[in-house]
Amino acid sequence: MKSTSRAMLALAAASALTLSACGGDSGTDGGSDGATDASGETLTVWIMEGTNPDPTPFFDEVSTAFEEETGATLDIQFVPWASAHDKFTNSIAGGTGPDVAEVGTTWTPEFGDAGALMDLSDRIDEAGLADGYVGSVLDSGTVEEAVYGAPWYAGVRSIVYRTDLLEEAGVEPPTTWDELVTVGEALKESDPELVPFPVPNSTHTTTPFIWGAGGEVATQDGDVWSSGLDSPESIEGLTFLESLAGEHDLSTPAASTWNEADTRDAFARGEAGMIISGSWTPKSIIEANADLEGKLGVVPIPGQDGGMAPSFAGGSHLSVFETTDNEDLAWTFVEMMTTGEFAQKWGEQTGFFPATNDLLTQLEEADDPLVAPFAQQMKDGSATLPVTPLWGQVEGAQTVPAMMESILGGKASVEEAATTAADEMNEIFGS
Repeated sequence: MKSTSRAMLALAAASALTLSACGGDSGTDGGSDGATDASGETLTVWIMEGTNPDPTPFFDEVSTAFEEETGATLDIQFVPWASAHDKFTNSIAGGTGPDVAEVGTTWTPEFGDAGALMDLSDRIDEAGLADGYVGSVLDSGTVEEAVYGAPWYAGVRSIVYRTDLLEEAGVEPPTTWDELVTVGEALKESDPELVPFPVPNSTHTTTPFIWGAGGEVATQDGDVWSSGLDSPESIEGLTFLESLAGEHDLSTPAASTWNEADTRDAFARGEAGMIISGSWTPKSIIEANADLEGKLGVVPIPGQDGGMAPSFAGGSHLSVFETTDNEDLAWTFVEMMTTGEFAQKWGEQTGFFPATNDLLTQLEEADDPLVAPFAQQMKDGSATLPVTPLWGQVEGAQTVPAMMESILGGKASVEEAATTAADEMNEIFGS
């Protein structure tokens, strides 16, 4: 085994926060043509539990293909998300990590910076995948030009709306912020009992409006990160978002304490006309309310004056641990899973998207109205949260949701709440 002293020292003192991780061919055929014979070897792989409702048949097929190509067998171990961060931290500190693991995109910088993960940048370049992977998902695993995770799958958020209600109100899906207001007001006039556009305290509902106004959640200068929540641009985006709930009365006071699941549930019950929701949710919404079959539409989150506002692309990387005894074998598995046939199948089975541009283009060009707009959003209008090992602490502190709850609940003005949140974020970055 390789030495893991750096990882042990760094992670022994690390916070064991359990965080929520936030799904191509590109010149390959789902594997590495240069794999050496590894007959008799076993590659240990950790996969997060629950993303695929029935992963056994999928990994049976992967295992067969992997053994045919390399001669090696796979030991697939499923890890619950709820305990995954602690399991990673403890195993890395003890030098007992797997060969390859699925790592949530917001965790990859933390483990990579600690020295636990291999830099895959040379492997990715040699495979011709530097431009093949979706840029935002690749960036989320990159720290100081070292790529600690190959993009596997991700999801992105867009606007899900009721086609029948918009039609009754005589409006088209919004393509600008002004049109978002116009559509919401038309829905409210058509049905006063409807919540046209609930505004929850979710980070991933908030960030498109920060980015859409030209703001940033945080910026980096050398090795130093600073919050951008209190910049004039971010304030402009937050002010518009607050106006949807305040001045324009398109939300409901209860939504100030809602998370994304609460918003989705209200929509599934027929109580809301438009929501920001993930690419993996339309199916579950219809399952919760069969009457909505054929009545849902999707449109990318509009930019301030048109185009798309960036939306967070969250999912998972596949990372190779420094403790592996066979880097070539580990990379062969990573490439097989993140490109081509198996990346496509995993996306189909989970409701997430493969993280390669060519497979996303295929989905974007498809006729499915509940898939193509999400694919367009992810390929051309996705973004990543600050790529720093300290971001996990910001998430753990609930800095952005607390800011939004304060704004929406009338406890502070936009400027006051943004300043408080920025100060908290900067304190974490300074630590």
